[in-house]
Amino acid sequence: MDDQANSSSPSRRSVIGWGGAGLAAGAVGAGGAVALLHDGDTSGASSGEAGSAVPFHGAHQAGIATAVQDRLHFAAFDVTTKDRAELVRLLKDWTRAAERMTAGHTVGEGAYGGLDVAPPDDTGEALGLPPSRLTLTVGFGPSLFAKGRFGLESGRPAALVELPKFPGDNLDPARSGGDLCVQACADDPQVAVHAIRNLARIGFGKVAIRWSQLGFGKTSSTTPGAQTPRNLFGFKDGTSNVAGTDTASLDRHVWVPEQDGAGWMTGGSYLVARRISMRIETWDRASLQDQQEIFGRDKGEGAPLGKKHEHDPPNLRALPPASHVRLAHPDSNGGAVLLRRGYSFTDGTDGLGRLDAGLFFLAYQRDVRDGFIPVQKQLARADALNEYIQHVGSAVFAIPPGVRDADDWWGRALFS
Repeated sequence: MDDQANSSSPSRRSVIGWGGAGLAAGAVGAGGAVALLHDGDTSGASSGEAGSAVPFHGAHQAGIATAVQDRLHFAAFDVTTKDRAELVRLLKDWTRAAERMTAGHTVGEGAYGGLDVAPPDDTGEALGLPPSRLTLTVGFGPSLFAKGRFGLESGRPAALVELPKFPGDNLDPARSGGDLCVQACADDPQVAVHAIRNLARIGFGKVAIRWSQLGFGKTSSTTPGAQTPRNLFGFKDGTSNVAGTDTASLDRHVWVPEQDGAGWMTGGSYLVARRISMRIETWDRASLQDQQEIFGRDKGEGAPLGKKHEHDPPNLRALPPASHVRLAHPDSNGGAVLLRRGYSFTDGTDGLGRLDAGLFFLAYQRDVRDGFIPVQKQLARADALNEYIQHVGSAVFAIPPGVRDADDWWGRALFS
């Protein structure tokens, strides 16, 4: 990463106010940023462009329709300050830092060469690394709009609802919720982790990490023609995902239009994040036939059962009634469509010798009431896959529109 400051970067003295006091508890390390103009759709990027920069500015935040990167570091934050002005200052500082990191530059004046008696502005572990298609996507949780906090009650969108408790949920409060979220995606894990680490550092004294999740092995693709990734059960899932180049589908199912109300959300989206534990050892003892009937897909090609090719339209009535494909399909859910950007995870073992592994499910939509909620109600009720999975973490966030230019910042319309 470039360690040179540009003329618009904050001074060393102002940056000491960002992060010089220390690192927020729970944050870990990697990345870089300065902005370019774009329309928010970078989905045409290929894995061969892994070292390139994804433009930061645009009508929509990058990291949604963007071609899915290989690695993830997702963090949910609690806002600890009670001062609205401090929260606004934080969002402005985060925006400026994100501009630099996504372009491959260090935060502020860099990781070395400044005052010896002050902590450096950047933590330094991404020095020399390319941008790796880093994207940073910010969201606001329902709790940020609580009465008596920051005067945002009237700005809470009707679509930002708390998710209901679904049958089978075993949610851990320590892995759920949050006032703010930051989704860092990149093709280099150190770049993604560096970005979260430095944003947490900038927020010291104003925010604290509530929970975070590392992810690898993307389980969905937003790029037409790309091979559909496999989940930890070895199956292709998300074959019919919204393409990042399909502007009509994005406008219909992902981006919030002005007529939906809450004008500050126009061009934004809503994110559901779910940590789904997968019972790997139990699944591995299931027969191939059982596995394929549970998913409703052939394990080799990924074709719907009874079809030859992965992208052949499924004959839903011919699939097992409790198969995942049949129950999750839009035709089984009143046309509900989600844009998925999930990742696999493994977090060691659970103390009983079993892998603590699963899917970190991320889904963007225009309205969770017409998107994730009806789909998950259907799946929680009857999906044969439920024998092998359990939802253990959950959060929902309003994702504001993109940062338009160097004078704009994350959430400006809400706080204005």
